Amino acid sequence: MSLKIAGKVALVTGAGRGLGRAYALHLAKIGADVVVNDINLGSAKDYGEKLTAPTVMDEIRNMGRKSIGIQADVAKKNQVDAMFRQIIDEFGRIDILVNNAGGNLNRLGAKIGSPNTYPSSAKMEDHQFIMDVNLTSTILCCQAASVPMKQQRHGKIVNVASQAGLHVAPEMAKAMSYNVAKAAVIHYTRCLAAELGPYNINVNCVAPAWIATSRAVAEGRRGEEAKKIEVQIPLGRLGTPEDVAKVVEFLVTDLSDYITGQCISACGGYALF
Repeated sequence: MSLKIAGKVALVTGAGRGLGRAYALHLAKIGADVVVNDINLGSAKDYGEKLTAPTVMDEIRNMGRKSIGIQADVAKKNQVDAMFRQIIDEFGRIDILVNNAGGNLNRLGAKIGSPNTYPSSAKMEDHQFIMDVNLTSTILCCQAASVPMKQQRHGKIVNVASQAGLHVAPEMAKAMSYNVAKAAVIHYTRCLAAELGPYNINVNCVAPAWIATSRAVAEGRRGEEAKKIEVQIPLGRLGTPEDVAKVVEFLVTDLSDYITGQCISACGGYALF
């Protein structure tokens, strides 16, 4: 595989498992040194996700790249600022930021199950938690990364949204907070792209749909449930984390140098618009 981003330093948030881990490993494959962030760096164990080494950082080092892990809650400004100071101290720069941390998560810490946040009756504590995990974390990391990227006059930022931020099926109404947070991530991407374009910083977004991550499979996206979804997808299958990682590759290499402020759907044709 071509080392398209050799010598670059990347940060992937929420990279302890699932999509984030796939992004981190893929960026390492194409040459980057990778900082792995997660609120729990051992989160792969929670969903039975198999690693090829003791940690994601070790997986990356086994590819011949540098990697450090930073356990931090990216919805908290003090922890984000400390993380970026550590990155600059360790590597001297940051070239790529992938804001993957987020999800329709349970604020009470349950491994399985998401809160019901209906538009007319959502509990504000559940709503605020989902907004912070998905939107506030993205804003805080983008703000912190923009400082060294402006100084370098170069950078690639990829925010991770969702098909839920682009359209709402009736059955998704109960996930109002997640839908709204991901829609906000998409529009924040556009706002930031407009500001940072003059600094030669590209800011784009990827919106995955039905991806067979370890968490999704653990929560029921398998067997008959998976088949019900697959018949709605023109390409006839659920996506894999690596499918989305290839889109991220496009957005962080020179192939996308003239693209900014865009949201790319990684959905197998599920949303044809």
